[in-house]
Amino acid sequence: MKEKMPVLFVGHGSPMNAIEENEFSEGWKRLGRELPAPKAILAMSAHWVTDGTLLCAAERPRMIYDMYGFPEELYRVVYPVPGNPALARRAAALLGGKASADLFWGIDHGVWSVLRWMYPDAEIPVVEMSVDGNAAPEELLRMGEKLRPLREEGVLLLASGNVVHNLSLLDWDLPGGYAWADEFDGWVRDRVLAGRYDAVLHWQSAGDSAKKAFRTSEHFVPLLCALGAADNGDRAETRNEARTMGAMSMTCYLFSPKESKNNNKGE
Repeated sequence: MKEKMPVLFVGHGSPMNAIEENEFSEGWKRLGRELPAPKAILAMSAHWVTDGTLLCAAERPRMIYDMYGFPEELYRVVYPVPGNPALARRAAALLGGKASADLFWGIDHGVWSVLRWMYPDAEIPVVEMSVDGNAAPEELLRMGEKLRPLREEGVLLLASGNVVHNLSLLDWDLPGGYAWADEFDGWVRDRVLAGRYDAVLHWQSAGDSAKKAFRTSEHFVPLLCALGAADNGDRAETRNEARTMGAMSMTCYLFSPKESKNNNKGE
């Protein structure tokens, strides 16, 4: 029997995590060692928000340095992964024709800043998928459900964003999180780990902490797609569970089949 691939939501945080050896990059390295080796990766990024859903169908997706004012070293990072047009077409078909192919975008730092630690050889094909800026939360959950069959086809479904992401309230010198950030991150965590995925759709019910968690939702909603791609046979767990700079959550969620075992390669 083919091994069913997991679903992963990553809190990617600051672009500097792409070049810094820290607790978060170490956590991503461990994930790369532990997870079954994927044939390809379908990655939804908070940094590609579009009218409708787009799928990068380029044979060689270009690197996108969509960040400004950072050290030159960050702009010299190269992660030359191949694309997979066939996977882009397959995903579009599963989404019922509600997604279109795109040859322009490529992969942005919401994806490569994490994958360069997980899979440093850059050999696994990557197809990036945009966040539909017009989609209701329920639609994003259903989108994940429609993409579930890819898990049986050797595809790692990766969603990249941040549960808490309020740039207007960041304190770059603060190592942890504000109390409200801890509260909201915990509210989401408790519901995800309890399997109450539908409850996460109504994040506003978390109260005052939800009002500060983000000003716009593009970093939060990739989690909803990941929740939709998970199913009742999955075990949910957190990785990199932490807040940083006051208003940024780095918490990741891994959904993997309960009967599967981590491959622990390289351990």
